[in-house]
Amino acid sequence: MIQPHADAQPLAVHCAVLTASDSRTVETDRSGQLIQQLLQDHQHVVQDYRLLPDRAVAIAALVQQWCNQPEIDAVILNGGTGIAPRDTTYDAIEQLIQTPIPGFGELFRWLSFQDIGSRAIASRAIAGVRNATLIFSLPGSSNAVRLGMESLILPELMHLTRQMQG
Repeated sequence: MIQPHADAQPLAVHCAVLTASDSRTVETDRSGQLIQQLLQDHQHVVQDYRLLPDRAVAIAALVQQWCNQPEIDAVILNGGTGIAPRDTTYDAIEQLIQTPIPGFGELFRWLSFQDIGSRAIASRAIAGVRNATLIFSLPGSSNAVRLGMESLILPELMHLTRQMQG
């Protein structure tokens, strides 16, 4: 895999992590725990972590609140990106985004396709920017989280954060 140019200076990105799930608890949230661990392993800061039921209004309210906090550079969500009626995370996030990052979803589905085949078409992974805060929304499976974090988010997190900081 082609690696991006290394960032000149390390940057600890301050992140908020949200798991959208009707069935997980903080103790059983392996995907949320994985996101936090990978961020910390790369010297980033987990500023906040929450687990909410997959309800668009509550998700949108929390993400909007985080995007209004200058100490949070990026919000990373997992869960609720499928097409089932109960999957509302995409709908909540899509309407909050001011500047879309379409390449994120496109590349995530392409990488997923290599992993799981044609079922990747049902993923509504999405990314964008609101109030100079990066937003990444991944499926809830730990394999999808690891794929998105290691292949896309972590390699670009410092670079994209610097772009938001002007």
